[in-house]
Amino acid sequence: MGLTVGVDVGGTKVAAGVVDPRGRIIEKLQRATPAACPDATIDVIAGAVNELLARHEIDAIGIGAAGFVDRARSTVLFAPNLAWRDEPVRRLVAESIGRPVVVENDANAAAWAEVKFGAARGERDVILITVGTGIGAGMVLNGQLYRGCFGSAGEPGHYRVEPDGRLCGCGNQGCWEQYASGSALVAEAREFARRSPGAAVRLLQLGGGSPDGIDGPAVTQAAREGDAGALRCFDIVGGWLGAGLADLAAVLDPGCFVIGGGVSQAGDLLIGPATAAYHDGLTGRSHREFAAVKLARLGPEAGLIGAADLARGG
Repeated sequence: MGLTVGVDVGGTKVAAGVVDPRGRIIEKLQRATPAACPDATIDVIAGAVNELLARHEIDAIGIGAAGFVDRARSTVLFAPNLAWRDEPVRRLVAESIGRPVVVENDANAAAWAEVKFGAARGERDVILITVGTGIGAGMVLNGQLYRGCFGSAGEPGHYRVEPDGRLCGCGNQGCWEQYASGSALVAEAREFARRSPGAAVRLLQLGGGSPDGIDGPAVTQAAREGDAGALRCFDIVGGWLGAGLADLAAVLDPGCFVIGGGVSQAGDLLIGPATAAYHDGLTGRSHREFAAVKLARLGPEAGLIGAADLARGG
């Protein structure tokens, strides 16, 4: 199979790109997502793909979306940032473009891309963790994308690490993403600034003088400057992240963890404490090998590239 199109559907934008069999993006375009209107979102996807079809010979289309996708890779059962509920995305898009379509969870697509073309190339048992506003994940086990019996595997951000902990947007309490995500990093920094403003001078400067003005890039900048408070926030969040990796390793025993998402751009500020906590928390650590912990290589285009490759039958 030759060129395919990958589409990454997010709550604010739809990115579509023509991808060759080596994972290289030939052309890419972007449109705003009318997230509140399911039909309009389908129209935007189809319009972007048809524009690319007019300039390229395309064999198939892969669509990645944040949410639960059925095991037939056809229907988006639930998308938290879109109005899709039991939406037959594959059928509707295929009717508009006249090409084969597959639909996949966006983190699954990103995991596949990192295994085929990115940081985990050559590995057969890989867990991708995307650390952004929340936590997403995709798993490749024994060289195959693992979707679970019902298509909804890969949501460790919502296993509970504190049974009576912080309230999560999913409705439960104490979910992992409430402690090991970008939102958690910002919450730690703001709470530190409120509690100890004299020790949070740099964070407050970057936040415009108010704890509520502190955001993720501000925490990262302060930490890179050596600010002790910001570094402590990364130690806390990285520690929670590493503890979760140890739990995942106890169940799935991967050969490699790949850390992606917006917070991963902080590099060793996050990976350092996460790796240390993973090593400290791994069951039987004196008698087994540690999985490698790597930064994702393909950045925000991983989902698009993975969706395009999965359209080839991956």
